Amino acid sequence: MTMPVAFSTLDVRTTDGNADAYLARPDDGTARPGVLFNMDAYGLRPWLREMMQAIAADGYTVLAPNIFYRTGPAPVLAMPDSADPEGHAKFFVALGPARAALTPEKALQDTRTYLDWLDAADFVTPGPVAVTGYCMGGRLALRTAGAFGSRIAAAASFHGGRLAVDEQPDSPHHTAAGITAELLIAHASQDDSIPPEQITRLEKALDAAHVRYASVVYPNTRHGFTMRDTPVFDQAAYHRHLTDLLDLLHRAFPSA
Repeated sequence: MTMPVAFSTLDVRTTDGNADAYLARPDDGTARPGVLFNMDAYGLRPWLREMMQAIAADGYTVLAPNIFYRTGPAPVLAMPDSADPEGHAKFFVALGPARAALTPEKALQDTRTYLDWLDAADFVTPGPVAVTGYCMGGRLALRTAGAFGSRIAAAASFHGGRLAVDEQPDSPHHTAAGITAELLIAHASQDDSIPPEQITRLEKALDAAHVRYASVVYPNTRHGFTMRDTPVFDQAAYHRHLTDLLDLLHRAFPSA
């Protein structure tokens, strides 16, 4: 049964400034398990609000920070014009400075702050939290599981890229030994950012570390399939992702 949801915006104070954020939680005044929601590169926007509210309605307190807050409040950039065939490429060129400001070290520094914020919130139940992420946020979700160990009960990555690149020190597969959470990793079937050999390399690293995980490929999907405000959105895959994510959260928080 879904619950009425309260939604708000807020700032989370970090060592480098205030990160603007979305917050969604059941509107009943009861503390709920915390979920850190890592945005995709397009940033905080109405569609992510809807996604968060769908998770919160199942009984969770969901925090989504603007990962690019060092560059400015969301929206850091307007969504690309879908009528412009070069719109996507132009967007990512313009996003370059924001991405460069978010170093691997800064990303985990910020994540620690967001986890601490959830720990201190009256409307979050004590104990480990979950993290879910999309595209670049999916990669960060897996890095979070590796870096913060028992603080993370479950972590999900949807159409995340560059998850097992040997020459990148911050590639998530390098930190598999630190993961205690159960993982869900859902790949698009057509995604140049994570070719089949990377999926295999990631799974081997997780197997070697005895991590509990599911690594699945959603058929006939492209990178970004959960995002309704982009041309690659896939309705069936979006609903499957939500079912798979909520199932993971139910296992992580059986009493929620």
